[in-house]
Amino acid sequence: MRAGEVYSMFDDELDLLRAKAERLIFQFNHEPDRQTRRRHLEELGIKMHPSAHIQQPFTTCYGCHITLGANSFINWDAVILDHGGVTIGDQVLIGPKVQIYTVNHALDAAARAAGEERAQPVVIGDRAWIGGGVIILPGVTIGEEAIVAAGAVVTRDVAPGDRVGGNPAKSLVRK
Repeated sequence: MRAGEVYSMFDDELDLLRAKAERLIFQFNHEPDRQTRRRHLEELGIKMHPSAHIQQPFTTCYGCHITLGANSFINWDAVILDHGGVTIGDQVLIGPKVQIYTVNHALDAAARAAGEERAQPVVIGDRAWIGGGVIILPGVTIGEEAIVAAGAVVTRDVAPGDRVGGNPAKSLVRK
């Protein structure tokens, strides 16, 4: 899965990982104590710098494929499908209701019904700002200090320092 090869979403080992994630995410989302919430995320396998924060509620498939850098903040209602891995740099701000997808189902209907999927990583560079309601698709890299406007759908890489918006997201910087 992490190698970008086709795999089955019905794999027994993956099902066990998802069951663990479901339990720990439920506990995280219903826990009032911040330190206990952090322990749930660490048990899930999220690699978080001590200064990073994930706001409740939060949803992920596995969690163990997420890395979150120093002083980074993920706001309410984030959904991270982390099959292919999600690396979030330092000082990244992620707005509410952001969705990060690293997985695609097969395009062929029979293969899709059989559970075939392919995952690609998402990388968000240091000091990037991802506005509320943004959707980031598999395989996308967002460069350092880039800004993605609220509601954008990011289908391809964003250059460092660029400002993008829309569906699909396009540069807002005049050249």
